Amino acid sequence: MFGSLKALPADPILGLLAKYREDNNPKKIDLGVGVYKDEAGHTAVLDCVKKAEKYRNDNEDTKVYIGPTGSPLFNDEMTKLIFGEHKVINENRTRTVSAPGGTGALRVAAEFIKSCKPGATIWVSNPTWANHTGLFQAAGLTVKTYPYYDYENKCLDFDGMLAALKEVSADDAVLLHACCHNPSGMDLSTEQWHQITDVAKTNGFLPVVDMAYQGFGDGLEEDASGLRHLAEHVEEMIVCSSCSKNFGLYRERIGATTLVGKSSDAVDIAYSVLLYVVRVIYSMPPAHGAAIVETILTSDELRNQWFAELKEMRDRINGNRQLIVDKLKENGVTRDFSFITRQRGMFSFLGITPEQVQQLQDEYSIYMVGSSRMSIAGIANSNVDYLAQSIAKVL
Repeated sequence: MFGSLKALPADPILGLLAKYREDNNPKKIDLGVGVYKDEAGHTAVLDCVKKAEKYRNDNEDTKVYIGPTGSPLFNDEMTKLIFGEHKVINENRTRTVSAPGGTGALRVAAEFIKSCKPGATIWVSNPTWANHTGLFQAAGLTVKTYPYYDYENKCLDFDGMLAALKEVSADDAVLLHACCHNPSGMDLSTEQWHQITDVAKTNGFLPVVDMAYQGFGDGLEEDASGLRHLAEHVEEMIVCSSCSKNFGLYRERIGATTLVGKSSDAVDIAYSVLLYVVRVIYSMPPAHGAAIVETILTSDELRNQWFAELKEMRDRINGNRQLIVDKLKENGVTRDFSFITRQRGMFSFLGITPEQVQQLQDEYSIYMVGSSRMSIAGIANSNVDYLAQSIAKVL
């Protein structure tokens, strides 16, 4: 049976990482992989996580299954983190399940949508996270795109986005990025969220909100404000959240899928279908990451420590945006790169050609995705001068 298979190309980002690791240039810079790094280029375990893990290790007394829903405490805390003091919680219209990371949460949502309407269409932004299309198609959904990023003017193509979404039918789903858009870093403004909400309410399509970076943009509350406004006005939606970035739990693979229904009774029916989806995909979610998160979120001490550590990561990334723009100016670059400072989250399109991206890799050992998407967290005081000088040379 295996003999009929043909090799598939390697994931471009993972392939980029392999090349970076093999590069012997001491000045090499990794701007490809989307993980947070400190000034030393290290992705450290948060101190609050270490304390929560110690508590977990000292108090865990069983490894028995936790059930398809995952930890009820984790699910409740994640729902509150996403929605705050929101009417959908007060009206008992939410149901949350733990999932294996944000990717697992998205796949669960996709399979759930297929259960609602086989062959359904989901609209994603152009561009979007590279894995969105593959995982939705693997679940049997049709994927179409709506305009989002204006590459020429380095800004949001909101007029194009709004016009496209006005044509989406009530039988379709629309994927929206809650904050820190991957890969462009260009987020919707408050007013733009309001306009999208009006279209969603009028047309009746299902909003599916991917929130992988809550707290990495402007703050935990600020980053959820658009999503919360949307939930205030639509009858149904799905939120897929991740703890990989904001808790630094990349390898623990913990996230959540949250349903918002028209009523408590309606969401109970949907929830029963969601649990069946979970059961036939992976049966039970991992427990360790959820235990860490719920320990942090239910402890005043650890929660406050997490707030501080998350702010440190957020401030460093936002500071790096201004840093690289200033350094490019210092090196005589006349092109306007100020758009980088108006973006949020881990990523930004540098806006150079694929040939220039390849030149940066070949001649200067600077690694980024061919689209010129770069991970802002890979910039550091120790490498920013070399980075700016190299970009200036290829320009």
